[in-house]
Amino acid sequence: MSLYQPFLETALALLKECLPLEPYPIPEGFDRKEATIGKGKREETVLTTSYGFQSPKLRQIRAAHVQGGNSLQVLNFVIFPQLNYELPFFGADLVTLPGGHLIALDMQPLFHNAAYQEKYSNPILPIFESYRQFLPWGGDFPEEAKPFFSPAFLWTRPQETAVVQTYVYKAFKDYLQAYLDFVAAAEPVTKPQALDAIQAAQLRYIRYRAEKDPARGMFTRFYGEEWTEEYIHGFLFDLERYLQYRQ
Repeated sequence: MSLYQPFLETALALLKECLPLEPYPIPEGFDRKEATIGKGKREETVLTTSYGFQSPKLRQIRAAHVQGGNSLQVLNFVIFPQLNYELPFFGADLVTLPGGHLIALDMQPLFHNAAYQEKYSNPILPIFESYRQFLPWGGDFPEEAKPFFSPAFLWTRPQETAVVQTYVYKAFKDYLQAYLDFVAAAEPVTKPQALDAIQAAQLRYIRYRAEKDPARGMFTRFYGEEWTEEYIHGFLFDLERYLQYRQ
């Protein structure tokens, strides 16, 4: 079993327990993709599997799971709210490379005003604080990325796989449960000005993530540029396509 399979299974079980889920369409050719990397004794098969769901308050719940042997394991798990809710995004980037583990967990805010932080960031801070001694800050990240993260952004680089299997796993579960509690309490937004602001904020986030996706190089190496760009824009960060189809 891959390192992040238990994370994925736990997330899906929790979602099914808390939400009425429907499948979210995955474009043809993206639900499963394989490539062979390395040569001779170092040859490995890399398998990327995709999962997509939706529910009344959540436009897209999706996961990309990359399994490439002990030195390459990735789970990118993101939840995008419907455009008539001011909910933050749920984002989990769990990455294992030859040099170690890169872990990012957050409820990424739509807005940075005090009222929004009070509602969606402050309740998460106790969870964030409870893991800091086990999951220390992972160091600098790009200045341009900072507007897309909350004060409860858990960013860490554990060296030990056991830390990922214990503390990171628990933190992932706690963040996701807290997010689902927010979803349960969320009320739809109806004012046109507020709806416009939500859509603009979601588009800002989607465009930034699609442009700066750190997996682009990896996927291009495995599967080629054409597949990679379509996967990023047509599935992973597909809001612009979604809005085009809806018109």
